[in-house]
Amino acid sequence: MKFESILAETDGFGRFQIALLVLMVIPRITLPCHFLLNNFIAATPPHHCTIDHHLDTSAAFVNLTDEQRRTVSLPAEGDRTLSSCLMFPQPQFHLLSNTSNTTDLPAAEPCQNGWVFDHSTFKSTLATEFDLVCSKRGLTKASATIFFVGVMLGAIFFGVLCDKYGRRSMLLVSYISAIIFALISALSNSYIMFAVFRFLTGFGITGISIISIVLCVEWADIEHRTFIGVFGSVSWTIGNMMLAGLAYAVTDWRMLIITVTSPLVLAVITWWWIPESARWLIATGNVERAHYFLQRCATANRRAEFSSRIKPETLSSIITVDEQGRSFTYLDLFRTPRMRRLAIFTGIVWYGVASTYYGISLNITGFGLDIYLTHFIYAAIELPSKFLTYFSLNAIGRRYSQVGTLVLTGICIFINILTPKSFWTFRTIVAVLGKGLSEASFTTVFLYTTELYPTVVRQNGVGYTSFMARMGASISPLIMLLEDVWKPLPEVVFCSVAILSGIVAWFLPETHHARLPETIDDIEQTRKSSLCLSNQDAGKLIPEPDPLKPPKPEVTV
Repeated sequence: MKFESILAETDGFGRFQIALLVLMVIPRITLPCHFLLNNFIAATPPHHCTIDHHLDTSAAFVNLTDEQRRTVSLPAEGDRTLSSCLMFPQPQFHLLSNTSNTTDLPAAEPCQNGWVFDHSTFKSTLATEFDLVCSKRGLTKASATIFFVGVMLGAIFFGVLCDKYGRRSMLLVSYISAIIFALISALSNSYIMFAVFRFLTGFGITGISIISIVLCVEWADIEHRTFIGVFGSVSWTIGNMMLAGLAYAVTDWRMLIITVTSPLVLAVITWWWIPESARWLIATGNVERAHYFLQRCATANRRAEFSSRIKPETLSSIITVDEQGRSFTYLDLFRTPRMRRLAIFTGIVWYGVASTYYGISLNITGFGLDIYLTHFIYAAIELPSKFLTYFSLNAIGRRYSQVGTLVLTGICIFINILTPKSFWTFRTIVAVLGKGLSEASFTTVFLYTTELYPTVVRQNGVGYTSFMARMGASISPLIMLLEDVWKPLPEVVFCSVAILSGIVAWFLPETHHARLPETIDDIEQTRKSSLCLSNQDAGKLIPEPDPLKPPKPEVTV
């Protein structure tokens, strides 16, 4: 007997599963707020060198307006705008009458006494707090990379411990650690301190990302896994849109971090109602506790006959005896041929999905729109893309959806490479479309990966692929610095990565309408017969296709 048959006895999609989905909304809305927070806390407002020291050295300088003081103190760039990083040693008063005469100008020097920032948009950011401009401007991008490195390493940590100690307990660890480290990062008095605790925030919060989707999918039946995977991710979109409004209302970077972290306090309170994964409990041999949570599920879903039909002894037959109680590690993802192939291909796909998504999401300037409006549009386009993804996953399956969204994302980036900057309206439309497609690819890959890996190493598999994704996300801000070498180079890289990872996704097996694999043998065996109890007809046993393998076509003679 397979777990789907047991789950059908409890009604595989009822009030219990809906309640779990709702409970996961609270922590998951904080994920985009932290993952894309760098757009606002590390924003660099207009700035120029501090020139007030000239007030003490030149009497004529005192009588000038602010605009005139900047004109005589700051050199002009090639586009006639005043430099943000250079200044004249002494005021050049002749520029007031003839700004085009630059033959007698002395060599400009870097800012000597700090910078003056425009606070009309942001009250305070990392750039204004720690002077991360000019020669240090790369540190604003590095702060995003540092966060994603933490997320990357946290994925390994939580992936291992979730398969060892359970989904539920490690979810609480993720909640508490994310709260503590985020609050300390908001109180940082130096960039180094901020970087350390921003890294630890990413390390802690990644548990929410990889545990919540697995826990929800493991409690869902085959017919509703797509619904759980797609509509459960709507909380990401809600949080993403909320971030634009919160950042607009809270323009101090310290308070913004505290604000976006605060929902996790409520998540800690609601954690007590979150169930442990019955699949994981059975896979680890804890059948008594698994029966307890299945009984809770049956009671919530009004299946009173569950206790009389399913006993704890029945659950022991779901996983073969030799695998009950065994500890699995990341090495098990690479020990056997089919698992190794699956791990390599999913790792490449996740890297491509995350690299392109964050490459687009972290570049919200350059389209002629307000930064808050651009972010909101980028977030809002995710909502219709999720609905389209839902129908796509049901109509053409996981593999074609994954390949299509990645390749089309690459095509959108390619179109923007060829489109002149002057056509900013068209470029914005294409960029928003590409953003929607990249979000669709992310929604697909979360559900797809959860269905690909067997229960005994599912959290390890999601942890490993999340590691690959965060590697792509952490490198994305650094790739954007390549525009100093050649302006379109970052877009060329993201375009290439999206298309190549889409090609790799073509070689993954389809999982639509297949039961979740329970053991590594389910992956390795070329063909095995299995039975699953349908939720539509709980009294009828029907044969089901092998896990991760599409049914063979019938041959007509």
